[in-house]
Amino acid sequence: MNKMLLEGIIYKYEFKNNMSSNAEKLYNLIANDSKRKQSLFLTALTNPKAALEKICTIGKEVNISVTKEEVIEYLSTIDDEATKMWLIKARGGL
Repeated sequence: MNKMLLEGIIYKYEFKNNMSSNAEKLYNLIANDSKRKQSLFLTALTNPKAALEKICTIGKEVNISVTKEEVIEYLSTIDDEATKMWLIKARGGL
C-alpha cells in the first residue's frame, strides 16, 4: 500500500477517534453539571437544534471542540430511548 495513503488513513482514523472522545468528554461533563444539564433539557424540549448549537458552544467554553455532527454521532451510540427520540427531533423528524 502506498505509504502516503496509509498515513492519510491513519491520520483520519486518529482524528475521528479524538473527535468522538471529545464528544464523550463533553457529554460526561454536561451530565455531571446539573445547571448545564437542566438548561439543555429545557432548550431541547422546545428547540432540539438550538440545543445542539448550545452543546457545541459549551464545548468551546470549556475547550472541548466538537461539531453538531460529532455530537449526534456520539449520542446515537447511547442506548437510551429519551436520547434517541431527541436525536430524531434534532435531525428534523417528528
